Amino acid sequence: MKKKIFEYYTQSVLEQEKEPTSVYRFCKDLKIGEDEFYNHFASLEDLRRKIFSEFFNNSLSLIEKEKGYVSKSPKEKLLSFYFTFFEVLLINRSYVLIALRGDKSSINKMAILKFLRSSFKKFAIVLIQDGNALKQSRLSQHSETVFSEGAWIQLLFLLKFWMEDSSAGFEKTDMAIEKSVRTVFDLFDTTSFDSVIDFGKFLWKEKFNMA
Repeated sequence: MKKKIFEYYTQSVLEQEKEPTSVYRFCKDLKIGEDEFYNHFASLEDLRRKIFSEFFNNSLSLIEKEKGYVSKSPKEKLLSFYFTFFEVLLINRSYVLIALRGDKSSINKMAILKFLRSSFKKFAIVLIQDGNALKQSRLSQHSETVFSEGAWIQLLFLLKFWMEDSSAGFEKTDMAIEKSVRTVFDLFDTTSFDSVIDFGKFLWKEKFNMA
């Protein structure tokens, strides 16, 4: 039933070019009881948020089934997720554009993405934990909080880029994904970044030695 509600909701939005405003009317059109709706969702807003969370869940499920996924590096896992996620969004592009465009304020758009943000940040935290486990020095490890928030901002940037991308096959979005992920991991993984940390340690130590 949950899947049926998801599908009918997105179909209704596409056909009406607006979102349902009443659980009663929505359930009447779907020919289900309101109790069936409330078994899965607290409100229409809750449903809207869970649609984007479901896009995430479907994407993660697909990449976890890929051969050799477990042995991939954090960078490769993030790339796999992004490419798969935007393939899932492409199937639902018309709905995504209606849901995130229109006259919605930035606050309302962020509210719709609330559950997606939570799920994605948990995924990003696992990636940084995996990356930190490979580092010899604890001082060269990176903050899970900072990394996950940065990854979320990156996803928002890519989502906006994809929504505005008019290139054939959204090839510019593919390029943006590759460049942005490479840049982030180059920053986090290069020796130069570790050197900056070592230099910072040196300055910190010298500051107290001179005090």
